Amino acid sequence: MSAIEAIRTPDSRFSNLPGYDFPPHYVDVDGLRVHYLDEGPADGATVLLLHGEPSWSYLYRKMIPPLRDAGFRVIVPDLIGFGKSDKPVRKSDYSYAGHVSWMRQFIAALDLNDITLFCQDWGALIGLRVAAENEHRFARVAIGNGAMPTGDENFPRAFKIWRAFALWSPWFPIGRIIQLGTVTELSNDEIAAYDAPFPGAKYKVGTRVFPQLVPTEPDNPASDDNRRAWDALSQWEKPFLTTFSNRDPITRGGWRPFQDRVPGARNQKHVKIRNAGHFLQEDKGEELADVLISFIAES
Repeated sequence: MSAIEAIRTPDSRFSNLPGYDFPPHYVDVDGLRVHYLDEGPADGATVLLLHGEPSWSYLYRKMIPPLRDAGFRVIVPDLIGFGKSDKPVRKSDYSYAGHVSWMRQFIAALDLNDITLFCQDWGALIGLRVAAENEHRFARVAIGNGAMPTGDENFPRAFKIWRAFALWSPWFPIGRIIQLGTVTELSNDEIAAYDAPFPGAKYKVGTRVFPQLVPTEPDNPASDDNRRAWDALSQWEKPFLTTFSNRDPITRGGWRPFQDRVPGARNQKHVKIRNAGHFLQEDKGEELADVLISFIAES
């Protein structure tokens, strides 16, 4: 048994969510149950989709069918603290290094190889670290609206406001937060679906903590690990694609470091997703899936 005290959202919360009829799969990592979706042929090339804050695998419901139908095995985990995965109840049980370790163990447990990674938001902070530290498991990487900061950067005011809100606001409505990060008008049922994993405050500890874990100062505990990951990415020759949207105030211009520093980003057909906010998977999921299909086919 894990020493980490965790709770689990009741299955009844996930009944009849619009557009989300994928069967659940589970694996244990450090004694915690990780939920993931596993769609498409078992022998298909693996596409790993990593969500960020404060979403969960529901964010990828529009991208999964076209990728699956193109013959890929589509793996979409819920990060620990999110979705149907277990949720540690103590803030101290969450750390950047811990999330990286949990994802590395998840990939090893499923023995995923030749991975095409798509990552966004905290999915990028975690996924890029895992890829940089385990390059042998990855074939290519695509990133949209994400980063891997070391604390040496200037952070936009929008992020600082968000971090303070996550820390101090007594009101933390997950679905409404997702709506603020999209251009598309979500239905009430879709907003409720984003809320589904988080029926009370004790289920939201992981979502509250994430913004505080971003390395915003050069001496952050994660800064040196991220610098080492950047050193690895500066020698990354495998295909690397940026797919940022044009209406995200938090990651605007965030593609430049990757295009400038990652050798595998040279001569790629980098994409700007139009009329999409921070959660570009919600706004332009089908278009983004087509971008990934082309990226894989051409690389």
